[in-house]
Amino acid sequence: MDTLTRMRTFVEVVEAGGFSAAARKMGRSKALISKYVRELEDELGARLLNRTTRTLSLTEVGQVYARDATEILQRIDDLQTSVGDAHAAARGRLKVSAPRTFGDGELGRAIMDFVVQEPGITLELHLEDRFVDLVDEGFDVAIRITSLTDSSLIARRLASFRIIICASPEVLERHGRPEVPSDLAGKPCIIDTNVGYRSNWPFVIDGERVTVGVKGRVEVNSPNAARLGALAGLGFTIVPFLVVREDIANGRLIPVLESFEPAGVAIHAVYPHRRHLSGKVRAFIDSLVHWFEKYSPPGGSC
Repeated sequence: MDTLTRMRTFVEVVEAGGFSAAARKMGRSKALISKYVRELEDELGARLLNRTTRTLSLTEVGQVYARDATEILQRIDDLQTSVGDAHAAARGRLKVSAPRTFGDGELGRAIMDFVVQEPGITLELHLEDRFVDLVDEGFDVAIRITSLTDSSLIARRLASFRIIICASPEVLERHGRPEVPSDLAGKPCIIDTNVGYRSNWPFVIDGERVTVGVKGRVEVNSPNAARLGALAGLGFTIVPFLVVREDIANGRLIPVLESFEPAGVAIHAVYPHRRHLSGKVRAFIDSLVHWFEKYSPPGGSC
């Protein structure tokens, strides 16, 4: 019996919560399941499970082994799935979560391009700003704009995500162009309450992240509304570059303090760590990667 089979049996016992449940799931006898786990412990020279007549628990070593073994098995399964799905057509229902503002714009176009290209896909797109629980809520994939620190998810980076400060030419003429972030403290600003920093705008100065408190008589809860306020000459605002890209190209809005912009945030496609990457999800993510490579400006930043 090979180590991989013993490892997989052990993980099944842990996930099922016992030998009997694992045996039923795997279609094998409880005695055989117990034998495989015992052989694994003998091979490792360490006890992985504490067994009593009524309870089963992981030892400290068992906890570490279960975590790492699960990851190894997932990678093996994903590799086998990727080979099998390499030439298969994407099909089935695809449930996707994405941030509302982004989904209404650039990302929405990328997603709809994918659906056009894949007639076997039925799309269920949820646009909302909260971070959904992919497993509990049954999502296949989520698009997130973040630095992404959740190790329970697998992520594919799609593009950098640029946050800029901008204002109309009229505002710059009336109030002057800020040279350093602290200059904004005395200038009218449009505040988006839908972002975490609200009126404490983030910057990077000499490699360190700092915030500057700003004020203004306009507060909104959408970057699109912040854009409209900036176009109306109501002050400086902080918005995703993708929201104002055309306005900047046409000179309606002017970026400022570009050398102080925060970095490290990116657009990611994420999916549950322990879920097999199906053909439809793989095709969807690959499509987004290619879309951003094609349509993003130089540097891959949105």
